[in-house]
Amino acid sequence: MTEAARVPAAFLGHGNPMNALDHNRYTEAWRALGESVGRPAGVLSISAHWYTNATAVTSMAQPRTIHDFYGFPDELFAVDYPAPGDSALAGKVVDMLEPTWVGQDSDSWGIDHGTWSVLVHVFPDADIPVVQLSINATKPFDYHLDLGRRLAPLRDEGILIVGSGNVVHNLRRVDWNQPDGSFDWARRFNETVTEVMTSAPGDILSVVDDADYPLAVPTPDHFIPLLYIAGLADAAEQKTRVLIDGYTMGSLSMTCFALGRNEIGLSGTGEAPPLPHVPADESNL
Repeated sequence: MTEAARVPAAFLGHGNPMNALDHNRYTEAWRALGESVGRPAGVLSISAHWYTNATAVTSMAQPRTIHDFYGFPDELFAVDYPAPGDSALAGKVVDMLEPTWVGQDSDSWGIDHGTWSVLVHVFPDADIPVVQLSINATKPFDYHLDLGRRLAPLRDEGILIVGSGNVVHNLRRVDWNQPDGSFDWARRFNETVTEVMTSAPGDILSVVDDADYPLAVPTPDHFIPLLYIAGLADAAEQKTRVLIDGYTMGSLSMTCFALGRNEIGLSGTGEAPPLPHVPADESNL
C-alpha cells in the first residue's frame, strides 16, 4: 500500500478528562486529525488507563463507556461514547502478535476515558468501531516498543492506531499557578522526547536515561502509549511530526504526534484548560 493510502497513527496527550467537554486548541487539533483521516475501518487504542497485569484486547460487540475517575462534574460522568466494538479486529490483533499471548476480553473492560475523551472530538459520531489494547504493566519498555512495530500492518488494513497518554505526567508536582505553563524539567524532557520522535523514533528508549526522566515519568502508565507509536514509526522507517504541543499545570505536557500523511499537523503553544481543583494524589488523569 502507498503511504498516501496508509492510515495515519497518532499519540495524543489527553491530559484533563474535562477536555472531553471543552473546546480548546487541543480538542481542535484532535478534531482536525479526524477530518484528515476520514473514515477508517476501525480504531485500535492503547490507553494509559487500561494498565493491568496482562496483554489483552477488547472483543465485545458493544464496549461500555468507562468513567474511570472521580472528583469531576456530573456532566463528565454523563458522557457516553457508544462506539461499536469489533471482534474481528480483536482477533487480528491476537493473530498478529503471536507468539505473544493476548487475551480477548469480552465482558470486563470497555472504552476508558483515555480513549473516549479524545475520540469524542476525533470521531464525534461514535460510529467507528473501537478496540482497546491493554498495557501490560509487568513487561519492560522494549516489549511495548516491539508490539508497536508488529502492529504496523494494521495501518494498511484501514485501522487508525492511537496511543493516548502524556509525555510528561507528574500529578504530585501539579502547580495551580501555572495553568498553561511548565516547570523547566518538564519542558526539557518534552523537548528531548520531541527531538527523538521527530528524528529517530526507534531510539525512544534512550530518553529513559535522561536526567529529567524521573520527574517527568514517575510512573510509566502515561508514557508507554508513546512507545507503540514510536514502534509503528520505526517499522515504517518514518519520523513522526508534532500535531500540537503545550503544557498545563506545570507538570503535564499535552504534546501530540502524528505519523503519516504530511497534511496532518498543527503545532504551537497556547492556553491549555486547567485541571479541576482536587488533590493530585486523588485524581485519575
